[in-house]
Amino acid sequence: MRFYSSMHRIARSALLAAMLSPGILISRSAIAAGSAPAPVVALWPGTPPGDSASPGEEKDLTTPKDGLVAGRRLIRLGNVSSPSLTLYRPPKSKATGTAVLVCPGGGYHILAMDLEGTEVAERLNAMGVTAVVLKYRVPVRKDRPRFEAPLQDAQRAMGLIRLHAGEWGIDPGRVGILGFSAGGHLSAVTSCHDDTRTYPPVDAADKERSRPNFAVVVYPGYLVEGKEGTTLPPELTVTAATPPTFLVQAEDDEVPVESSLFYFHALKKAKVEAELHVYARGGHGYGLRPTSEPVTHWPDLLEAWMRHRKLLERAR
Repeated sequence: MRFYSSMHRIARSALLAAMLSPGILISRSAIAAGSAPAPVVALWPGTPPGDSASPGEEKDLTTPKDGLVAGRRLIRLGNVSSPSLTLYRPPKSKATGTAVLVCPGGGYHILAMDLEGTEVAERLNAMGVTAVVLKYRVPVRKDRPRFEAPLQDAQRAMGLIRLHAGEWGIDPGRVGILGFSAGGHLSAVTSCHDDTRTYPPVDAADKERSRPNFAVVVYPGYLVEGKEGTTLPPELTVTAATPPTFLVQAEDDEVPVESSLFYFHALKKAKVEAELHVYARGGHGYGLRPTSEPVTHWPDLLEAWMRHRKLLERAR
């Protein structure tokens, strides 16, 4: 028994160390079980488009002075120059065939990789949904729009998911995107772009559709601009082809709630099916961690929305 306990501690320590390494992300449940890291897929075969120099060493930039969320720290991953996908699959007995590309937030400066990434994957897996966590490039590249490199990464990721759909047990017609804060903006921009790539095509993955089949936008940033904050930015061209969208935000968010309100209004005008939930309190950056605020129950509403859209039924 002592030998087993010692080996278990070693395995657990190794997993915790791996969680902070550039290429590997692991959910809390995986750490608890001592299971193997989730598969990681590099987005690009070489240097990502438009990049020339590394922003520095990729690492967790969280300091002891940074605030906690629901009493726990979070990973603030910075200096990402090697974007990747991390695949989290539900048990075969629960798999529905639906997949979601998860885009953590962080103001396009860092990525909240556990709070808005691996913890989201864990919840999606419990719903029978395959989660694909996107580690996109941050911080903002010099002399480029803040969303340009992340959008290239998201489009490439959607193509890779659909290219590998058969191998990963995914229905290519049921691939959504879910993002928080800046990741919410990235999800909306990806939804508003057609399937034309914003970079020179690389291989077969870039022949696949890059627009998601549905979108989930949580406390989004950058969805409005102008003096009054009532105009959508030019990268958000909502049309009838924009996919059905679920939005949630708190009215006291430090990011103006108009981000969700005016994007919802644009969806409504384009006759895109959309559902908006606005709460009085909750602030920003709560992820899926439950607190006393009702807004943190939004994952239950999302599950009901997905079930109503038959996204949680097993693909035939």
